[in-house]
Amino acid sequence: MNQNIKHIPVMKKELIESLKIEENGIYIDSTFGMGGHSLEILKKLGEKGKLYAIDKDFNSVLIGKKIQDKRFYITHNNFSKILNYARSEKIIKKVDGILFDLGISSLQIEDYKRGFSFKRNGPLDMRMNQTCGITASDWIFQANTEKIIFVLKNFGEERFAKKIAYAIKDYNRKKKITETLELVNIINKAIPKKNIFKHPARRTFQAIRIYINQELEEIKNALEDSLKILKPGGRITVISFHSLEDRIIKKFMIKHSSKASVPYGMPITEKEIDKLKICKLKIIHRILPTCEEIQKNPKSRSSILRTAELKKHE
Repeated sequence: MNQNIKHIPVMKKELIESLKIEENGIYIDSTFGMGGHSLEILKKLGEKGKLYAIDKDFNSVLIGKKIQDKRFYITHNNFSKILNYARSEKIIKKVDGILFDLGISSLQIEDYKRGFSFKRNGPLDMRMNQTCGITASDWIFQANTEKIIFVLKNFGEERFAKKIAYAIKDYNRKKKITETLELVNIINKAIPKKNIFKHPARRTFQAIRIYINQELEEIKNALEDSLKILKPGGRITVISFHSLEDRIIKKFMIKHSSKASVPYGMPITEKEIDKLKICKLKIIHRILPTCEEIQKNPKSRSSILRTAELKKHE
């Protein structure tokens, strides 16, 4: 692990303000990363406040373990296990705020040995949790062409998915792809038109990473479980970095802030109808990064911060 990697948290000020931190509140940082948001929350908490953190990357957990603060706790796990974590800590319906800073961290992207970077050579791994799961190298070797096309189209929105998938399988018949720049070279040769503003391998790397880490399913599960963890008035704040993530968050917040419509004549009691029509969430805001932040931190360019609050009648 490179100790010199620097990480600038995206929209840190806006995220902290969105959480409306209570001095003695209980909070969960479900994507600890390099701890930028957690350290900021701890500054706002009083002596009785508590912060629980989760990260699937063991290197992030090692960073968290160095925080000497009796108000802080961290566990090595996927954030989709947030409900189990909250149960084990006996904080169900006691939590004032949960934050999700999605996507890939500087700790992962800048360590070439992790296989996330398409700019430096390294083993084609891409697992956020290296203690389990299949590597990107093994997956593209085992998967059939149709599966690779599906993943590149659906998780990378790659317009040349077919050409790239056929090129990958053709190469794999002669030699297994084991390094990141091997895959980059295959993609470069397969794509007929290049976008001078975007790296040709960006969408393919994103797609494979999302698929092998099951990122979108994790987000869906964690968001739904957050409603069971928050206390009335508690907030969910999420930063996403691409349209696939943001679509899930937006859909989740709209779903739980809208009253259910019941078809006329449906065999259901008035009491059940009233229960169905209860809105769990109040949408607070959607924030985009400022021009100043984008200049200082280019990776914030595509980020969107969304916040919702659990209604107090829940």
